[in-house]
Amino acid sequence: MKLAELTVRDFIAELGAGTPTPGGGSVAALCGALGSALAAMVAGLTLGKERYRDGWAAMEEVRKAADELGRRFLDLVQKDADAYQGVLASLRLPKGTDQEKALRQAALQDALKRAASVPLESLRASERLAHLAKTAVEKGNPSALTDAGAALYLARAAAGIAAANVKVNVADVVDDLFGNECMREVEARVQQVEALVEAGNGYVNCLLP
Repeated sequence: MKLAELTVRDFIAELGAGTPTPGGGSVAALCGALGSALAAMVAGLTLGKERYRDGWAAMEEVRKAADELGRRFLDLVQKDADAYQGVLASLRLPKGTDQEKALRQAALQDALKRAASVPLESLRASERLAHLAKTAVEKGNPSALTDAGAALYLARAAAGIAAANVKVNVADVVDDLFGNECMREVEARVQQVEALVEAGNGYVNCLLP
């Protein structure tokens, strides 16, 4: 089953079905895809309108980048679910002998690293989305200001959820070098997303009545 090909109703039903996947990591990526679509929408509502000519170059870049980013996020919806299924599969491996235990532990560690790496990809993409959404807020058609703001807030949501999923999977990884590198990147990128959101949010609040 390809999650990105489900209807909205079916995806929500699958999400609420009481199974481990799809879960929060897939939702983080979906938030990113929705935010990317909103950023692209704002760009489309700006381009070609003479009164916003000064923003055309920036909005053309936003539209192209947001379209590409949206496709990336949709891929991550599936990748996150698949990665956690790998963790579950490794936990089901036999552990009756020392050799089986060793093989199971090795498989589990590999699966946990992948389960941490995928939401880390979502976090990186969320930071990119925050940049695009901030530009949409500042340069886009003012009539779509709240849509650009929504893209900004969805970037924050995607980043926060993705960061939490990295942390929970890294917690059981025994490779300290891998874990520490992940955590340093998570902290830096979340801080950057927050800074971008706060800057864009300030602009939104200044323009709203």
